[in-house]
Amino acid sequence: MAEETAPTDHVVDEPTANETQSGGPAIEDNLKSRSTWLRLVFMFVFYVLGGVALSVATVVVVLGFFWVLFTGETNEQLKRTGTGIAAYVAQIVEYLTYNSDVRPFPFDAPWPAPDSAAAGE
Repeated sequence: MAEETAPTDHVVDEPTANETQSGGPAIEDNLKSRSTWLRLVFMFVFYVLGGVALSVATVVVVLGFFWVLFTGETNEQLKRTGTGIAAYVAQIVEYLTYNSDVRPFPFDAPWPAPDSAAAGE
Protein backbone atom coordinates (compact mmCIF):
# COMPACT_ATOMS: atom_id res chain seq x y z
CA MET A 1 0.00 0.00 0.00
CA ALA A 2 1.42 3.38 -0.96
CA GLU A 3 2.21 5.82 1.80
CA GLU A 4 -0.35 8.60 1.89
CA THR A 5 0.34 12.14 2.99
CA ALA A 6 -1.97 13.78 5.51
CA PRO A 7 -4.43 16.34 4.16
CA THR A 8 -3.72 20.00 4.84
CA ASP A 9 -6.39 20.07 7.55
CA HIS A 10 -4.85 17.15 9.44
CA VAL A 11 -4.65 17.73 13.20
CA VAL A 12 -1.28 16.70 14.60
CA ASP A 13 -1.17 15.41 18.16
CA GLU A 14 2.52 16.21 18.63
CA PRO A 15 3.41 19.05 21.03
CA THR A 16 4.73 22.28 19.55
CA ALA A 17 7.66 24.39 20.68
CA ASN A 18 5.25 26.94 22.19
CA GLU A 19 3.55 24.97 24.96
CA THR A 20 1.60 26.07 27.99
CA GLN A 21 2.59 25.04 31.51
CA SER A 22 0.07 22.20 31.36
CA GLY A 23 2.09 20.63 28.54
CA GLY A 24 -0.40 21.26 25.71
CA PRO A 25 -0.12 23.63 22.79
CA ALA A 26 -0.94 27.24 23.51
CA ILE A 27 -4.43 28.35 22.50
CA GLU A 28 -2.86 31.12 20.44
CA ASP A 29 -1.29 28.48 18.20
CA ASN A 30 -4.68 26.83 17.71
CA LEU A 31 -6.39 30.13 16.95
CA LYS A 32 -3.72 31.09 14.41
CA SER A 33 -3.62 27.69 12.75
CA ARG A 34 -4.55 28.05 9.09
CA SER A 35 -5.40 24.35 8.86
CA THR A 36 -7.97 24.62 11.66
CA TRP A 37 -9.77 27.50 9.95
CA LEU A 38 -9.54 25.73 6.60
CA ARG A 39 -11.15 22.68 8.15
CA LEU A 40 -13.99 24.90 9.43
CA VAL A 41 -14.63 26.06 5.86
CA PHE A 42 -14.68 22.47 4.61
CA MET A 43 -16.93 21.46 7.51
CA PHE A 44 -19.44 24.12 6.49
CA VAL A 45 -19.27 23.01 2.84
CA PHE A 46 -19.86 19.37 3.80
CA TYR A 47 -22.67 20.30 6.17
CA VAL A 48 -24.44 21.94 3.22
CA LEU A 49 -23.62 19.03 0.89
CA GLY A 50 -24.97 16.63 3.52
CA GLY A 51 -28.25 18.53 3.54
CA VAL A 52 -28.43 18.34 -0.25
CA ALA A 53 -27.66 14.60 -0.11
CA LEU A 54 -30.44 14.06 2.42
CA SER A 55 -32.85 15.97 0.17
CA VAL A 56 -31.89 13.74 -2.76
CA ALA A 57 -32.31 10.70 -0.50
CA THR A 58 -35.83 11.89 0.31
CA VAL A 59 -36.64 11.98 -3.41
CA VAL A 60 -35.19 8.47 -3.82
CA VAL A 61 -37.32 7.23 -0.90
CA VAL A 62 -40.51 8.71 -2.35
CA LEU A 63 -39.75 7.37 -5.84
CA GLY A 64 -38.95 3.96 -4.38
CA PHE A 65 -42.22 3.87 -2.47
CA PHE A 66 -44.28 4.78 -5.52
CA TRP A 67 -42.33 2.28 -7.64
CA VAL A 68 -43.24 -0.50 -5.21
CA LEU A 69 -46.80 0.79 -4.93
CA PHE A 70 -47.41 0.67 -8.69
CA THR A 71 -45.23 -2.27 -9.77
CA GLY A 72 -45.05 -4.46 -6.67
CA GLU A 73 -41.24 -4.74 -7.08
CA THR A 74 -38.26 -2.81 -5.81
CA ASN A 75 -36.15 -0.80 -8.24
CA GLU A 76 -32.51 -1.93 -8.14
CA GLN A 77 -31.20 1.39 -9.47
CA LEU A 78 -32.99 3.32 -6.72
CA LYS A 79 -31.65 0.87 -4.13
CA ARG A 80 -28.07 1.35 -5.36
CA THR A 81 -28.54 5.11 -5.44
CA GLY A 82 -29.88 5.09 -1.89
CA THR A 83 -26.97 2.96 -0.70
CA GLY A 84 -24.47 5.34 -2.32
CA ILE A 85 -26.12 8.38 -0.74
CA ALA A 86 -26.16 6.68 2.66
CA ALA A 87 -22.43 5.88 2.39
CA TYR A 88 -21.71 9.47 1.32
CA VAL A 89 -23.64 10.92 4.27
CA ALA A 90 -21.72 8.53 6.55
CA GLN A 91 -18.42 9.85 5.14
CA ILE A 92 -19.58 13.41 5.77
CA VAL A 93 -20.54 12.66 9.38
CA GLU A 94 -17.18 10.96 9.98
CA TYR A 95 -15.39 14.06 8.65
CA LEU A 96 -17.55 16.51 10.62
CA THR A 97 -17.02 14.61 13.87
CA TYR A 98 -13.21 14.38 13.40
CA ASN A 99 -13.36 10.59 12.97
CA SER A 100 -11.72 11.02 9.57
CA ASP A 101 -9.33 13.52 8.06
CA VAL A 102 -10.18 12.43 4.52
CA ARG A 103 -12.47 14.97 2.91
CA PRO A 104 -15.42 13.24 1.20
CA PHE A 105 -16.31 13.51 -2.48
CA PRO A 106 -15.56 15.71 -4.44
CA PHE A 107 -12.28 16.61 -2.68
CA ASP A 108 -10.14 13.72 -1.37
CA ALA A 109 -12.36 10.64 -1.60
CA PRO A 110 -14.16 9.22 -4.62
CA TRP A 111 -17.94 8.79 -4.63
CA PRO A 112 -18.61 5.74 -2.45
CA ALA A 113 -19.39 2.63 -4.46
CA PRO A 114 -22.56 0.96 -3.25
CA ASP A 115 -21.85 -2.32 -1.51
CA SER A 116 -23.54 -5.13 -3.43
CA ALA A 117 -24.47 -6.92 -0.18
CA ALA A 118 -26.09 -3.79 1.23
CA ALA A 119 -28.03 -3.24 -2.00
CA GLY A 120 -29.55 -6.70 -1.74
CA GLU A 121 -27.92 -8.12 -4.86
